[in-house]
Amino acid sequence: QVQLVESGGGLVQPGGSLRLSCAASGSNFRINATGWYRQDPGTQRELVAMISSTGRTNYADSVKGRFTISRDNAKNTLYLQMNSLKPEDTAAYYCYAWAVVVGRGGSDYWGQGTQVTVSS
Repeated sequence: QVQLVESGGGLVQPGGSLRLSCAASGSNFRINATGWYRQDPGTQRELVAMISSTGRTNYADSVKGRFTISRDNAKNTLYLQMNSLKPEDTAAYYCYAWAVVVGRGGSDYWGQGTQVTVSS
């Protein structure tokens, strides 16, 4: 089993920045692709950014040039640096990982989410 815990959300003014973190814990696991999704109430969860085990990244068009995803494999931690935030970035942000656990195979894992609110 793999647990994902997000942190770093909060209230920020338009144009501001936030850095989200996602710490993974568990036993005998390896994370392959991992990333961030976001969801507003009443809408579908959407991909924000993804990073592969080799560091290849993919971003939603709406955040390209403003958000940067990175990972520290030694610390099993994922980051999302969000700059030039807009009110439309307001959402709950969820950490995602596809991880392989020894003896259990690969599976999807999700964090509980952290709220980001962009408002003046």
